[in-house]
Amino acid sequence: MHQKNYIFMEKILVTGGTGYIGSHTTVELQNAGYEVVIIDNLSNSNAGVIDGIERITGVRPIFYKTDCNDKAAVEKVIADNQEIAGIIHFAAFKAVGESVQQPLRYYRNNIVSLLNLLELMPAYGIRGIVFSSSCTVYGQPDILPVTEDAPVKPALSPYGNTKQINEEIIRDAIHAGAPYKSILLRYFNPIGAHPSAEIGELPIGVPQNLVPFLTQTAAGVRKELSVFGDDYDTPDGSCIRDYINVVDLAKAHVVAINRMLSGKSGANLEVFNLGTGNGVSVLELINTFESATGVKVPHKITGRREGDIEKVWANPEHANNVLGWKATETLADTLRSAWKWQEKLR
Repeated sequence: MHQKNYIFMEKILVTGGTGYIGSHTTVELQNAGYEVVIIDNLSNSNAGVIDGIERITGVRPIFYKTDCNDKAAVEKVIADNQEIAGIIHFAAFKAVGESVQQPLRYYRNNIVSLLNLLELMPAYGIRGIVFSSSCTVYGQPDILPVTEDAPVKPALSPYGNTKQINEEIIRDAIHAGAPYKSILLRYFNPIGAHPSAEIGELPIGVPQNLVPFLTQTAAGVRKELSVFGDDYDTPDGSCIRDYINVVDLAKAHVVAINRMLSGKSGANLEVFNLGTGNGVSVLELINTFESATGVKVPHKITGRREGDIEKVWANPEHANNVLGWKATETLADTLRSAWKWQEKLR
């Protein structure tokens, strides 16, 4: 096992742990000395990810192919692993467009899974839950960069709405005196892959996210990348986002778990934005990729896409100063890691 920065050797349940962010977080938890139990139904990932995690860390996480919507099955996993001290809840459907087409499927999957966990936690003495949320809760913010005090705006998709509703469910449960703590982590745009290229983003079918589509286009898997709009009120007309390295993001979850379990939380419910504080346009991202890798990305400008926010980036000071976490990887290095992962997939 790698360096033990933390005093705990406790078990953490990671739902959706074979997914993109879940797998990188599992690596960082194991490197920090935690034992990890993964629940994943493999609906948007594959079990081979477990091998990649083991190759990086030298430790194979405990894995259950289980659906978080099956309360009895989840309870059996928890009962079999009585030492679980905390949960990191990633498991959710996450395609914005699909959620518009299949809202009920998204509401059932994303909300029932959380309810099951929150109902089971008190019975098994689980002390904290980190919830994987999103900057989508802010909509198009009135003030940039976005702080945690920015108002939550009406969601633009059922997916975004499930994040808001789940935050409210956790807030209400804790307000009612639930015997656990929670940290809500609102991510900006996670990209990149583990530097080992053993794990990375593995979209099933056509990628919904920019960077996997970009790397597939660079590799010749896709003909060209569509840039949705160049007439926005931004310096080059393309949308601006805050792109954060997935390993940096994963490390924030370890800090959050440690904060809850060691009793350092300032309150029973805390919220942190996870971003770099830098807004980068789509066209800037393409240019950075091309200069970092020397590989050209065929792309064309198309019309705006419904539901796209014009510009959003984080003010990460609260996470930097209170949580004690900071994004450190450069955009160029992050895009190189994404390309290295894409080359390995080929």
